[in-house]
Parts: sequence; structure tokens; C-alpha cells
Amino acid sequence: MTDAEVKREEFLEYINMVLSTGEIPNLLAKDEREVWLGDLSQHYCKEKGLGNVDPPASELWTYFVDRVRDNFHIMLCFSPVGQKFRDRARKFPALFNECTIDWFLPWPEEALVSVAETFIKNFSKLDTKEDTKLELMKHMGNVHLMVNETCEEYHQKMRRQVYVTPKSFLSYLNSYKSLYI
Repeated sequence: MTDAEVKREEFLEYINMVLSTGEIPNLLAKDEREVWLGDLSQHYCKEKGLGNVDPPASELWTYFVDRVRDNFHIMLCFSPVGQKFRDRARKFPALFNECTIDWFLPWPEEALVSVAETFIKNFSKLDTKEDTKLELMKHMGNVHLMVNETCEEYHQKMRRQVYVTPKSFLSYLNSYKSLYI
């Protein structure tokens, strides 16, 4: 899920609670909770080797919460740009403290050329020599790097940030193919 798909901030509060405590208060009505715990009782007794002993409800609930914590997996994609990111970091600390964060850095030239190669190599409409195709792939990677450098210059001079992402590069490759046809 991306941050653009979050329509109501309350949703992030629920995720924050699950990540920090393992549960959402008052999510289940009391009678539903008892049914869940009754169903869970057999699994708990099997796992703990208790036989037919009825464990206390508090022990079952702790077992349930621990299982949720161990098996809860979610992927959130937030853009670190803008005020929303800072506000969410302040309001929902578990989203950042209880998660693994992968920061994606700019692609190196070799990766850009490799991606361009997969787009251009089998492009049948491009009727040219292999050497020319190879140079075109290298050039496409270099164009993306030049655009990144130009964006940095623009930021230095105008104090306005422009972001060029890997998605921009993929759009550039697709545009080239569609214009070539």
C-alpha cells in the first residue's frame, strides 16, 4: 500500500496500534472475543502440551496477540518528500520504529543500462546494428543520470526540488518505444 492510498488517517492509527501493542482496543465485541478464544483453546493446549485443561482467558488472549504479532506482515510505501511524511512520523511512531525501512537510493549507471537493455534488446521495430543498439542503451542510462544532475543544479539555483525516480526512467523507455513506432 502506498501513502497515496491512505484516504483516512485513522487507518494508520490502527496499523500503529497493531505494530506497537499487537492489538486494537475494542476491535472485537466481548461475545466475539469469547468465541475466538474458545476456538483458539484447542490449538493452545496442543502447542503447550496441556491436554484437556482449560487455560485462563488472559493466557489465551496473550497467546493470540503474540501469534498476530509474529504473523502480521504488511508493506507500506511512503514517499519521504513533503510534510505528510514528517507528520506521520510524529503521529504514528510504530510505523517507523517497529518496521524495517528500506531506503531506495538512485540507480547506478550499470543498472540503468541493464534495464534499458531489457526494454530495447527485443524491440523488433528498432531495425539497426547491434553496436548501435548497445550505444543507445548506454545513452539512455546516461540521459537519466544527466537529468538527475540537472535536477540537482536546479535545486541549488532555484531552491525547488524536482524528483526523478526509477518510474520516471521506465516511463522514458516506454515513451521512446511508443514514439519510435
